[in-house]
Amino acid sequence: MINRLTNALDFNAQALLLRAERTRVLASNIANADTPNYKARDFDFSGALAQATGVQMKTANGAAVGSAAVVTPLRTAAGYQSAAGAATGSPTLLYRTPLQTALDANTVDMDMERAAFADNTLRYEAGLRFINGQIRTLMTAINGQS
Repeated sequence: MINRLTNALDFNAQALLLRAERTRVLASNIANADTPNYKARDFDFSGALAQATGVQMKTANGAAVGSAAVVTPLRTAAGYQSAAGAATGSPTLLYRTPLQTALDANTVDMDMERAAFADNTLRYEAGLRFINGQIRTLMTAINGQS
């Protein structure tokens, strides 16, 4: 029973850590939109989450997700976390394929970056709400309905 609770909360915690990392990567792309020769980066969130949690995810057609991204755990023993509190390392960053070439060789597409940043932010907030709901439900179950 405890393992199921831990696994459920750990999965969502890993997802939040990866969302925070993706926010950092997307913000870096946006900040470097005018930097010559800057190459926009991103990572496969589904794949990174599958690597971080050990949960094999599948697409709608049944194909496995997660072969493109790698997450290196910082844990050396069960339950150990780094001093910074992060349970996962950084996922493998991939270069984004530019839709349109720029004269200065910068591959940042501001419209795409803003849309990805907004989507990631909404998903991060949804993850926070989901974890809060899980914890609230657990507290109600522990304390009873009094």
